Amino acid sequence: MRILLIDDEAAQRDSLKGFLEHLGHTVYSADDGAEGMRIVEQQALDIVMTDFRMPGMDGVQVVEAVRRCAPMVKVIVVTAFGEIDLAVSAMKAGAYEFITKPIDLDQLELMLRRIGEHVQIMQENRRLHDLLERDTSFESIVSASPAMERVLNLAARVADSSSSILICGETGVGKELVARAIHCASPRRTQPFVAVNCSALNEHLLESELFGHEKGAFTGAISSRIGRFESAAGGTLFLDEIGDLPASVQVKLLRALQEKTIERVGSNTPISVDVRLIAATHRNLKNEMAAGRFREDLYYRLNVVTIWVPPLRERRADIPVLAERFLAACTQERHKHIKGFTPQALDILTRYHYPGNVRELQNAVERAVLLTRTEYIQPCDLPENFLAGGPYEVHNGQAAITLPLVTNLPDAVERLEKAIVLQALRDTQGNQTQAARRIGISEKSVRDRLKKWGLSNEELGAASQPGNDPRNANERTA
Repeated sequence: MRILLIDDEAAQRDSLKGFLEHLGHTVYSADDGAEGMRIVEQQALDIVMTDFRMPGMDGVQVVEAVRRCAPMVKVIVVTAFGEIDLAVSAMKAGAYEFITKPIDLDQLELMLRRIGEHVQIMQENRRLHDLLERDTSFESIVSASPAMERVLNLAARVADSSSSILICGETGVGKELVARAIHCASPRRTQPFVAVNCSALNEHLLESELFGHEKGAFTGAISSRIGRFESAAGGTLFLDEIGDLPASVQVKLLRALQEKTIERVGSNTPISVDVRLIAATHRNLKNEMAAGRFREDLYYRLNVVTIWVPPLRERRADIPVLAERFLAACTQERHKHIKGFTPQALDILTRYHYPGNVRELQNAVERAVLLTRTEYIQPCDLPENFLAGGPYEVHNGQAAITLPLVTNLPDAVERLEKAIVLQALRDTQGNQTQAARRIGISEKSVRDRLKKWGLSNEELGAASQPGNDPRNANERTA
């Protein structure tokens, strides 16, 4: 990878440069933020690694400048141990990771390997993103998370085939968008994409909708009508909520897939159809089979390739880019001039758990656009249930936010939590009761976290001494 080191200490900078070049990376260096930004503007970089405390621009200013100039570049901020407030500021400004001095080279190497894997996934998906630009339906698929990039990568690899695909995921995650992406990246892109929601119609209407009917086939059938299979000839038929398909229709669908022919309701004449089938469901079809509600032979006919679209809470890196996309669309539609989100509002959006997934985020942004009276979306513009996951204090349109101490967080925030607890223990000479009071959590919470992290009494004693940290024992440093 191509890495830029920004550090005003020449010895530290040269030592790291040698280590990174030994790992096979191309390394640029600068002794202050201004010089570093000139390199960012001139070179195609993957990573910027910057010290926090420097003359001129500090670490937060470097992060903000890189995000404006090269938003795809990952920024790693180096802070002294104990400067947790600085690390938090850098992460809120958009830093990808932080690392403390003295630098653990093993930890740094692992961090770079993880970033490299993400960069590789992004490169592998460029072909699909190029294809997405051919059709406006693809422009709504935005991703910044490795989880969603893997989905798009798999979609790109199967697009050229005619095999059936089963897309699984919770309601509102964007299964139909993925189906449209596959269609528009396939050789069938010039032919129709026809979508049917299997849960929206009763058994008899759904059968007619899919396969068509002849005149007089049932009461009200005053003329013949082609079904969705025939409408999608040469293209793609997307069956959403396939898990809700009635048993009688499952039989006819299985025959259509096996024989590549259909029969209209009220007719015995077979009609050949050339259709690629993509199905989607929020249900667990294996459980449905076990309960006798879904045919096993149909499941295996549909499930040639399975694509799992993760819920939004498992791909939080997508939330800011989705929110910005929805904001741009809403402001244009409503003819309002809104520049963006305040950092507090964006932080609340990023931390929310999204039971309604992408649709819920879109609705929240649309509501905020309607309600806000300022140029930036503020916490008070968001739905109340978004604020309930706090702890957040909202007053006069501003939000005071403290970092929630929960366990289901990315590695970087998990390490922030650990560092905060150890810092409190050091400040209170190892007194867990006082440390808990200082952080604002219960003493039991402190004990539970120490147990989870596997810290012994001896290590806690070391942590309470100034300048000591049990994580630095026997580590290589640079």
